[in-house]
Amino acid sequence: MDHSLEGKAVLVTGASSGIGEATALALSKAGASVAVGARRTERLAELASRASGEVLTLELDVTDEQSCRAAVAATVERFGGLDVLVNNAGLMLSGPILGADTTEWTRMVRTNLLGSMYTAHAALPHLLERRGTLVQTSSTSGRTASPGGGVYSATKFGINAFSEALRKEVTAQGVRVVVIEPGFVATELASHITDPSMRAVAQDMMSSIRTLEPEDVANAVLYAVGQPDHVAVNEILLRPTDQTV
Repeated sequence: MDHSLEGKAVLVTGASSGIGEATALALSKAGASVAVGARRTERLAELASRASGEVLTLELDVTDEQSCRAAVAATVERFGGLDVLVNNAGLMLSGPILGADTTEWTRMVRTNLLGSMYTAHAALPHLLERRGTLVQTSSTSGRTASPGGGVYSATKFGINAFSEALRKEVTAQGVRVVVIEPGFVATELASHITDPSMRAVAQDMMSSIRTLEPEDVANAVLYAVGQPDHVAVNEILLRPTDQTV
């Protein structure tokens, strides 16, 4: 199948590492002009140096609605429009509900859920104009909740619900909404967990199975956005073969 994205303009959030970085590089290799947004701009400059095509680096904090709007506006100004938004920025701060530091709940809700909603809202007029594609990075945790993952799962369930409602609103106007739900991926995500027991559980899990690589998820994104306009791949669930949950 031809996955050429020549002439397409893309914005990827959370692009400084992991899935976002791999996705930006894959879309660039496929011919797209790619804007990459994150708070760690020094990493974005390094990413741009490895990309195949034109890359616009943007300082982006998805918890700030104005920052989301500015990133979309800068992408449209640079590339003349927006064909694909990949909402990838996310944070996983696992831990039990009893005794939790609730500021971590706020951070996850603002980053994972509100951040994707803010960016989708800002991008939607442009995606409607170009009959584009919105890719939402969710998780297997958006399908099932586990002890210690209640709030993270709540944000991912929320992404799934928001995406399905949006799909029903815009699909007749030619905009495709894609939800990507990866299982365990070898990224920095688990290293941000502050609860020592939960961090150990995550690290043990990551070392005991053959995890997905960020490039595996990037390939799924490329597959979805590279479909003909009349084909909407609305959901992709991918787990490591060794993952049972």
